[in-house]
Amino acid sequence: MTKRFGPEDETNLRETLKRCSASTFEAAREFRRTGNPAYLPAIVHGVIERYVKRDLHERFQRDSDDLLLNAHLGLDSLTLIEIVMVAEDIFQISICNEDLRPLRTVGDVQRFIEVRLRGGLPAAAS
Repeated sequence: MTKRFGPEDETNLRETLKRCSASTFEAAREFRRTGNPAYLPAIVHGVIERYVKRDLHERFQRDSDDLLLNAHLGLDSLTLIEIVMVAEDIFQISICNEDLRPLRTVGDVQRFIEVRLRGGLPAAAS
């Protein structure tokens, strides 16, 4: 299913992701155009990578996706709120503070967004 995605949408998305990598922007743009969930891991990793501590950032560069899914975020509440605001804009979903409490790993965030995009309410994270 293709979604309408015009020049203004692209400009807004580029502004939202201005401090993320070009590949994160490309994945987000294609997700918004197509709704294809295959772009979700690249977007989640790219957005989180922008905000994580340096040691985890380096892991994003070298570790496999399986290892990253279990990587603990180690984020303060302000940083988590910034990530949520970006996610809400990219995925056009609403996330309340109560939803954030169980999110501890990259995989938790990714699963949360996958379920929310399908219209469900995520269960407590592992």
